[in-house]
Amino acid sequence: RVQLVESGGGSVQAGGSLRLSCAASGYVFSSYCMGWFRQTPGKEREGVAVIDTDGSTTYAVSVKGRITISKDNAENTLYLQMNSLNPEDTAMYYCAAAPYEPRLTCIQALRGFGNWGQGTKVTVSS
Repeated sequence: RVQLVESGGGSVQAGGSLRLSCAASGYVFSSYCMGWFRQTPGKEREGVAVIDTDGSTTYAVSVKGRITISKDNAENTLYLQMNSLNPEDTAMYYCAAAPYEPRLTCIQALRGFGNWGQGTKVTVSS
């Protein structure tokens, strides 16, 4: 079965950086689109960045230019490099993976039938 384990969260000051990792197992890593979402209490889960099976990426407007999603197919690991963090980036960050579905965008597939990790918490102080 699909398993996703996030790591790398923590507490940083505004302007700092963090690199999140998501170790994946239980499926053919390169055949799934993947993404990072985040959620704060009382709010809906927000898509941060996704990477499709062809390597194309999409970012939320709020993080574009500061955050980079990447993956290592040999290591079955998804990454999220976050720079210039600000307090608004404070959230629980979740990794998600969904099988390629040609009729949907990657983020639609992730929201519709994605597999999810348990999350890693990021706290940014001012």
